[in-house]
Amino acid sequence: MKPKHHLRRLILPIAALSLSIGLVATQSNLPAFLTENETLLLLFTAALYFSAAWVASRVLAIALDKAGKKRPFPRLLKDLVSAVLFMVAFTATAALYMGQGAIGALAGSGIILALLGFAIRNVVADTLSGIALAIEAPFRIGDWIDIDTLAQGKAIEIGWRTTRLQTLDVTYMILPNSQIARQRITNYSAPKREFRAQLNITLDHVLPIEKAREIMLDGLSAAKLIQQDPAPDIRVRSYEEGGISYTVRYWVPRFERAVDCRDEVYSLIDDALRKAGSIAPYRRIQLVSAGPETGPDGTTTIKEAK
Repeated sequence: MKPKHHLRRLILPIAALSLSIGLVATQSNLPAFLTENETLLLLFTAALYFSAAWVASRVLAIALDKAGKKRPFPRLLKDLVSAVLFMVAFTATAALYMGQGAIGALAGSGIILALLGFAIRNVVADTLSGIALAIEAPFRIGDWIDIDTLAQGKAIEIGWRTTRLQTLDVTYMILPNSQIARQRITNYSAPKREFRAQLNITLDHVLPIEKAREIMLDGLSAAKLIQQDPAPDIRVRSYEEGGISYTVRYWVPRFERAVDCRDEVYSLIDDALRKAGSIAPYRRIQLVSAGPETGPDGTTTIKEAK
């Protein structure tokens, strides 16, 4: 956001705070019928508390916007900050109005709050989980994430009760925050947008390891989608009877290109191996009938060769 927009967001809160400070500071100079009205004086003080909370919440929201230019903070975090500040202002006003009776009033409402909390426990669980996600920030708006057993997509909005994701198929998913908080979260956009992926390929023992590496890396040098810096590399994964298994590691520039990058890697390696006259091994099982055979006891059997 531009500095002018930030200033516009502060005009009304600062004006309200200035007016409240002026009323409280000059209350001794007000007419007698106003200064004798305790409710009116209390109203001036309450206005001061709430306008101060308004200004503080706007200033902190602007600070979060500036700090999150590349990876924006969730709107929930700003709402949480504002809610806490206004709650402080409300508590201060209530204590000022009721004096010592404020504590008794809060204690007396404890049972009602407990019953209400039990009735809306799922909503409370989602809300508290949303607050935890906002504070810990395992992901932010625009991050591509994988929520184990639930979904995979880009975070569009993190609300009080739900988080909204856009999948690779451009579908919209709305997940309760309490479910997300219980799952393992993989963030593919942090700390950087690029990440390393890998795939496994098994080749015949006839092709030496170093030669296999050379063929596959030469093929990947023509890649257009995967990153060449850092360059892809190949490691031997296993050496078994069925062939030598290799792990091809490469860097994906953005998560949304992961599928295209994997397709490119497979295609280039397949083309390079075929041009070199080597393909991945496969097992072939043939059943060949040898015709009926009569045994010494007179029984007839059919021989099969594999």
